[in-house]
Amino acid sequence: MSFNWSCNHTWKRSAKNTAWCLLGCAIGDFGTILYFQITGIPWPVLAIMTLAIINGLITSIILETIILIKQNFKFKDALKTALGMSFISMVGMEVAMNLTDYLLTGGAMLTWWVVPIMLTVGFLTPWPYNYWRLKKFGIACH
Repeated sequence: MSFNWSCNHTWKRSAKNTAWCLLGCAIGDFGTILYFQITGIPWPVLAIMTLAIINGLITSIILETIILIKQNFKFKDALKTALGMSFISMVGMEVAMNLTDYLLTGGAMLTWWVVPIMLTVGFLTPWPYNYWRLKKFGIACH
């Protein structure tokens, strides 16, 4: 059986799922980078980006768990679903966003021009995986 990459409905659904994931990741990630940028705390770039990735993962899991609870999931099931179905997507998204930031700014810096690029790369990186997972297993977080 061959896999179908041309289902418009699945691309739209996976785009919606990816956008929710991106929102959750961006909150923790950008918040962390902005905090260090504003305070000037002299941490190494790798340490800031590592913390930003961890915080992005945490805020994304929290957001997705809340969304699932609002869809009548029990807390335990919502958390398990958010962790199990989205974690690979979130890690790919976070690494892509931070690598883009580093390559374009030379550090962990939010500027008016880098944020849209980071968000675009963060969205596009896991989107095909999210499509594949939704198409193959017929499951989604949202």
